[in-house]
Amino acid sequence: MLQKVATTSAGLDNVYDQTLQRIREQKDGRSRLGVEVLMWVSHAKRPLRIDELCHALAVEAGTTDIDPENIRPQYIVLGSCLGLAVVDEETSTVRLTHHTLYEYLSRPGILPNAYKTLAQSCLAYLNSEKVKGLPANKFPNLGEMPFLEYSSLYWGSHAKIDLSGRAKPLALELLNQYDNHISSTLLFNQIHGYHFHPLAHHLFTGLHCASYFGISEAVATLIEMKGCNINQGDCMGFTPLMCASGNGHESVVRLLLTRGDANPDQPDNDGETPLLCASRNGHEGVVRLLLARDDINSDKPGSDDETPLYWASRNGYKGVVKLLLARHDVNPDKPDNDDATPLYWASRNGHEGVVKLLLARHDANPDKPCNGGETPLWCASKNGHEGVVRLLLSRDAVNPDTPDDVGGTPLYWASRNGYEGVVKLLLARHDVNPDKPDNDGKTPLWCASKNGPEGAVKLLLARHDVNPDKPDNNDETPLYWASKNGHEGVVELLLARHDVNPDKPDNDGKTPLWCASKNGHEGVVRLLLT
Repeated sequence: MLQKVATTSAGLDNVYDQTLQRIREQKDGRSRLGVEVLMWVSHAKRPLRIDELCHALAVEAGTTDIDPENIRPQYIVLGSCLGLAVVDEETSTVRLTHHTLYEYLSRPGILPNAYKTLAQSCLAYLNSEKVKGLPANKFPNLGEMPFLEYSSLYWGSHAKIDLSGRAKPLALELLNQYDNHISSTLLFNQIHGYHFHPLAHHLFTGLHCASYFGISEAVATLIEMKGCNINQGDCMGFTPLMCASGNGHESVVRLLLTRGDANPDQPDNDGETPLLCASRNGHEGVVRLLLARDDINSDKPGSDDETPLYWASRNGYKGVVKLLLARHDVNPDKPDNDDATPLYWASRNGHEGVVKLLLARHDANPDKPCNGGETPLWCASKNGHEGVVRLLLSRDAVNPDTPDDVGGTPLYWASRNGYEGVVKLLLARHDVNPDKPDNDGKTPLWCASKNGPEGAVKLLLARHDVNPDKPDNNDETPLYWASKNGHEGVVELLLARHDVNPDKPDNDGKTPLWCASKNGHEGVVRLLLT
């Protein structure tokens, strides 16, 4: 319908304006219901099922419990918004009828106070007598209370945006009883990835919750309360500071650190500190706040020996890496339990800017292998990160032909995966053996022929020191595998060579023609028969 009515954004806006006006002119409470349906569908943090939406709309601020008569049937709920929302048949969730409607409804002034309204509904629901009466150590029946999960996991996301009106006292009411509330169990399970943990509520306080969501106003109130233990860990060792740091809530971190008794370096049960969590997630502002403290160990690893620099390098957070490398107490070459260094992971994941920063350090070994013999160059070559390969090859200390524990060199892996640019860079080196086999006798050409990247095959065949007919330990040649896998272009390149035996069998007597025939590669069969 929308496509027929208008083909421009201005035309669609006019349609939406008129429809929204008609919704607001409805009688018998349908006006408010229709607007709130649009609020929920357009501003919810995840798509809602229709039963969740019906229960969310039944909540009345100021009441102590939910009136079952307020839970309206699906047809009334959807009908109140005059066709702008429907139930998606594939996902069974409620969605708007057109993608442009999401953008329209998110504009300032269209649905004012949407986040405050959603926060108040969630909090009123969680503070209802029925919900407060649920035991915190027993998983609830979500079929009977379909709005419980959403309100527990997302009320704070709405409150962080707008905690005005009744939302603030409702939030403080919930947080003051939080460690014995079912919503603490549900949120704890969400954070730590459990389906259910009967001790989840144990030691997981309102301050943990407010810090996790980044609700500064609530945190400011809670830390001034008598008996507040700002360093209390939950049953996994997570402190409020850990919750705020891992999620990048700078204002909350700043508030917590103003307390003279705050320990900024307290680890969780896995030995991970707030700095490590902030570094891993790329929260540069939080990292800067924590590094400004004198009582912090900026190189403190977790239980797997993974340091803050390790995680920032692995995930490519260049700004965080800069901050950490500026510290005299950070070892830029400190490996994890598998002997993988920050440079190893930055190279493996193609974070060129981070690689540059690490290579600028004289105390970072650019050629240090991990336990599997895989060097930074090996990782970059295998994954096709051409820029990183170029940076590493510029270092004299890097051996471009170092194999891993199974004999695969950087060229071997670049050829196998068809990264033509990397193959060119490696073949330009005089200290790279282009025909070096792995422990099973498979050469770079063998791998490229098997997997089919013609560009890599051409580059390798152009070398006089590459044997195009070199078999592996099972007497299977490059032509054998190109024929078996139906790589017609590669077969053609190999057959153009006078030093390739087109009928060479493997250890079981199977020839290239036999393989191509068995697998139905008609074009390859035709080439071989000629």
